[in-house]
Parts: sequence; C-alpha cells; structure tokens
Amino acid sequence: MHAAALAALGLCIGGCSAVGTLNALSADGSAIVQADVAYGALPAQRLDIYRPTTPALHAGWPVVVFFYGGSWNSGARADYRFVGKALAARGVLTLIAEYRLYPAVRYPDFLRDSAEALAYGLEKAASLGGDPNRVFVMGHSAGGYNAAMLALDPRWLRATGHSPAELAGWIGLAGPYDFFPTDNPEVQPVFFHPNYPKQAQPIEFASSNAPRSFLGTATDDRLVSPRRSTLQLTGKLEAAGVPTTLKLYERASHTSLIGAFAWPLHWVAPVVDDVVDFIDAGPAASR
Repeated sequence: MHAAALAALGLCIGGCSAVGTLNALSADGSAIVQADVAYGALPAQRLDIYRPTTPALHAGWPVVVFFYGGSWNSGARADYRFVGKALAARGVLTLIAEYRLYPAVRYPDFLRDSAEALAYGLEKAASLGGDPNRVFVMGHSAGGYNAAMLALDPRWLRATGHSPAELAGWIGLAGPYDFFPTDNPEVQPVFFHPNYPKQAQPIEFASSNAPRSFLGTATDDRLVSPRRSTLQLTGKLEAAGVPTTLKLYERASHTSLIGAFAWPLHWVAPVVDDVVDFIDAGPAASR
C-alpha cells in the first residue's frame, strides 16, 4: 500500500490523477457535503462545506476554513475533498474555499477573497452546526500563507468587520512566511517581482496578539524552506508569548504533507492526528 500510494502521489505532481485517486479512496459517508456555496458575489468566491456525521457537542463542532496551495496560480476546492472528509470524520466542520488566482489577480486580491471566506465561516458557524467560538483558519503551502496573513495581520479581517481575536487558532502547513525575494518564476509576478509590496509577509506580523498557532512542515521540504519560514515564524511567535505547536515530519515532502490527510498516506505523517489534537486542546476564542 505504501508504494502504491506514493506512486499515486507522484502522478499528482505531474497532473491531477493522484488527487482524484486520494479523493476516491477517502471514506464515503464520513461527511455530509454541501458544494458550491457562495461566500461572495464573484464567480470564484465559492466554498464546499463538509459536515461531520457524528453528533456535535452542545456548543457545536469546531470549524476549520481551509485554503489550498498552488503558488497562487492553480488549485481548486474540489481537489481537496480528501481533506474535508478527513477532518469531518474527526468531528470538525470544514469549509474548503476557492479564491482568485494569478493571472486574473495578484496580491492582495486573493487575501481579500480569503478574508471574505473566513468571515463567512465566522458568521455562519452556528447556523451550520459549528461552534462560533472555535473557528480556525488553516492552509497548506500558498494557502498556508493566506491563513497566516489572516491570523497575524488584522488588516484583512478588519475589512470584513472581524478580527483575528475571534479565531480559536490558526494552522499553517508548509507555508511560505518569509520568502522575498523569491526565485520561483510562478510566484514572482504574483508579488510584482522585483518591486515587492511592503508588509506582505507573515513573518512581519508575529506578535503577542496572534491566535494560538500550529505550524507543521516536512523537514526536507525542497519547495518552501522550513528553516526560513516555519522555524523562524515559530521562534518569533514563541518569543512573543503565543502558544505555538511546532511539528516536523521526517518522512513527508512538501506535497505528501497535505496528501497524508488521505488514509492511504496516513503512514507518511500523523498530521491529521496532530491538527485535530491541536483543535481539540484549545480554549474557545475570547471575543
């Protein structure tokens, strides 16, 4: 099974076959799915909702709003059904959000979309069966950047009438938190290389005001530097007194770290267990 799963993941790097494989192998019946829900007026401002099939606690399920990666150039919410199903199977109401991509937009428009999606999660949590005081924002890779910026830089949620103080925590998986200048040709035009915008990196906003933080990365991530991004941001958050969980996964790669949410790749990294433990252990947000 290990070899077959890795072979499938290898296909994903060259195309999308393995994403379909991981989605197909994800447990049916683990979630009640409501697809293509509008969180804004634009065509790309849509999300899919994964409700657990298990009874919620009296206050409701914890809620995760998830953003996928793809260098802000590619990705689709339907590709991450395995993430929604994995979290829903563990009792987490999960919203997987679409956001506009390059070349249709550049920074910061995808952050504005992400803030609108997170605002939707905060406002609709109770009506969806979730606990409005236990809302988390989560992302992988470029989506980890989006999640970090919403959690650490109050500008984006403020524009929607909300604040990072409303979050019970945030979860970043292999996110780029300090990456200017970048040599990635896909990322360069997104951030106006070489004229990078000011105050556009999460590392600039690590402060005592940050919500509880979970940062996970592959130790041998060859796309996003663990030392420069995850480890440096962890150090700054801890120095500011923010409760921070750091997880380093030796067998994972940048790609398989998120792939490990699908049960055929659970052996790569216990990332689902670690994320759910972080969600379950935390106090509710103080509004």
